[in-house]
Amino acid sequence: MTALIACERLDLILMTPDSFSACLRHDMDSATRILGVSPHPELFRREDLLARRLAQCHEEPGYAPWTLRAIVLRESREMVGIIGFHTEPNPDYLAAIAPHALEFGYTVFTPNRRRGYAEEAARGLMNWAAGQPGVERFVLSISPDNGPSLALAHKLGFVHMTEWVDEVDGVEWVFVREVRAETV
Repeated sequence: MTALIACERLDLILMTPDSFSACLRHDMDSATRILGVSPHPELFRREDLLARRLAQCHEEPGYAPWTLRAIVLRESREMVGIIGFHTEPNPDYLAAIAPHALEFGYTVFTPNRRRGYAEEAARGLMNWAAGQPGVERFVLSISPDNGPSLALAHKLGFVHMTEWVDEVDGVEWVFVREVRAETV
């Protein structure tokens, strides 16, 4: 399991069940000790996501290396966002539109947006996953109102395939990108 994915300016640090639990308790000291960086305050407002990923780690032991990662500025050790896969490779819900795929999502926290962190983190995460068995495609689902993420999907070579309605987020456009032999 790769606990750290190093990008140009960023480190993507794998979150663990212990880090999820500490964040859910709002225990900054324990979360900092476990992660090696102080969690951004916006992370604590993502309780539903943290609880869902903690449950997944317990229910699906193979999911642990695919879960959330803290996006951390290497130089300052500041946590600027989170990124991670929704499941292990090749989930049933993607079989019809993108077999052997992985869907991922990301959030760059408000004060850190528009600095290229999402693109760098997405490229780093895809590069890591492209080297893992069974990964042939990547999927992003994005609200049609999220202009910055739509632009990033296009820039990364994703192609609009369909749309679906998410229980929480409403209508989302679904984009797919093939894993390529060259660096993403």
